[in-house]
Amino acid sequence: MPDTAHTTMQNGLARTHPVPPRASGETSPQICADGIETIWCDVDDLLGVMTRLRSDPAQNYRMLLDITAIDERTRLNRPHPWAADFTLLYHLFRHEDGREIRVKVPLAMNALIAPTLCGLWSNADWYEREVWDMFGIRFAGHPDLRRMLMPESWVGHPLRKDHYCRATEQGPFVMPDSTAIAEQHALRDIPLLAGMIDAGENDPETMIVNLGPNHPSLHGVLRLVVKLHGEEIIDIIPEIGFHHRGAEKIGERQSWHSFIPYTDRIDYVAGVMNNFPYVMGVEKLAGITVPPRAQMIRIMLAEIFRIISHLVFFGTMVQDVGQLSPVFFVFTDRERALELIEVICGFRMHPSFFRIGGVAADLPQGWDGRIRDFLAYLPKRLDEYEAMVMRNKIFQIRTIGIGEYTAEEALDWGITGPGLRATGVNFDYRKSHPYSGYDQLEFDVPTAQRSDCFNRVQLRLDEMRQSLRIIRQCLEQMPPGPVKAMHPLAMPMPREAVLNDIDSLIPHFLNSTWGAVIPPGEVSSTIEATKGLNTYHLVSDGTTTPYRVRIRTPSFAHLQTIPMMSRGTYLADLIAIIGSIDFVMADVDR
Repeated sequence: MPDTAHTTMQNGLARTHPVPPRASGETSPQICADGIETIWCDVDDLLGVMTRLRSDPAQNYRMLLDITAIDERTRLNRPHPWAADFTLLYHLFRHEDGREIRVKVPLAMNALIAPTLCGLWSNADWYEREVWDMFGIRFAGHPDLRRMLMPESWVGHPLRKDHYCRATEQGPFVMPDSTAIAEQHALRDIPLLAGMIDAGENDPETMIVNLGPNHPSLHGVLRLVVKLHGEEIIDIIPEIGFHHRGAEKIGERQSWHSFIPYTDRIDYVAGVMNNFPYVMGVEKLAGITVPPRAQMIRIMLAEIFRIISHLVFFGTMVQDVGQLSPVFFVFTDRERALELIEVICGFRMHPSFFRIGGVAADLPQGWDGRIRDFLAYLPKRLDEYEAMVMRNKIFQIRTIGIGEYTAEEALDWGITGPGLRATGVNFDYRKSHPYSGYDQLEFDVPTAQRSDCFNRVQLRLDEMRQSLRIIRQCLEQMPPGPVKAMHPLAMPMPREAVLNDIDSLIPHFLNSTWGAVIPPGEVSSTIEATKGLNTYHLVSDGTTTPYRVRIRTPSFAHLQTIPMMSRGTYLADLIAIIGSIDFVMADVDR
């Protein structure tokens, strides 16, 4: 049975909140602004509840989308009577109908431990390690509960509310030679800590090599510890954290509006696609309705960035396996798309163009002609890439049948986007949960029946063609009207209203100086991003800053599949497998 009380910290004071008694196996619902079913259960019942949701044919939540936590100790607006010092939050997903469910578990400060779910979902491994690293919650039975993003020597858990946020809150950083040597030894000991080195192993054909830490293509800094027997891969340990900037922690110190530019830098080749789930989440919390013209502009820009991201993936993937010419052609086409973004947004890679309640500005004069030119140009180039790369015999040999996995494995590992659709699963979030007006547009969802490196590349080509269809419809169906919501929490307010209406000027002044006060609540906002499902879980405590910002990125889920895809292949195949995943490390480490 749970404790009868728990202690939280408010304004530096310890305060005790009674916990209502409840029976074993009891669950309790919570109403959230996003309408996603949310239930609370005790930690002793967690494994039974999750097993039932995973295995019961009537439930069949086969995908674990995310695991995260919330430090509730300074929260003023308690989300539920069961809430304790910390909340473990599990987000499950059912691909057949797109149904989602959240399971919450209260944990007291003196009992931060829960059972591992690695036996139910393979991808629980990294998510639980991340929660341990960031919050200090242990998972009983986890096979390798080490830090994930921070070094093992790190003191504290960064996403706790009592952990400092800015480096200026600490003294100058100093690393003596002795500390540097100790950290180097710690990195060298990772294969031993992870159980990769077997006691008494003395096979001259078996060796452990480091691939990195380096910056392959445009992925970001990554280290792969690879165990080989000859050239055959026996096991791999991906080591991440080299790119970690603490985006979630930053989100909890910024105002709701000022955090938007930070989102661009998560998947840094996807631009405004990163803005999309964040601003939609805030809009759900605030009850803001976005004008139709702004919604259509968002879709058009997001699909242009989908093409930009896929072009970068295509060129670097092909370069990884040795075909050098296409990358030059691809980056020329990417430049055309970025020039188009610059014409509309004023910036290129990170335009931060979306706003809470709309977009930053209306479309400039002549935008439609530039879009038409791009729509006329790119299809012929995609046909050339099809002939140049996909029909190339060497490329086919390097990719067909390499890094293959089944639909069941994809769901078990939380793979979404093209990686899931390559297994034959016809799922696209734009179809199952059409947001921002996608239901008004016609487009197909490309799939394949064999998720190997070849088909994962082919699907990106097919998706770019569908994005062109969507962009053309946005061009032809662009509605008239405003591009910003007339809502006191939206920013910036339209200039004509601010200059003529005191009721608009005052909220604009307050939002610009202190920040908008978003009503208390919780939402999850998900989009079909360039690499898969991107989800922002936002918690408001009724202040000018988010209480909790959780960023669930597709790259984090996909990168941990490298060992599963690579065992039994050869070292040369590993390069093709890495390229075919389509990840960037900022999207992994955040």
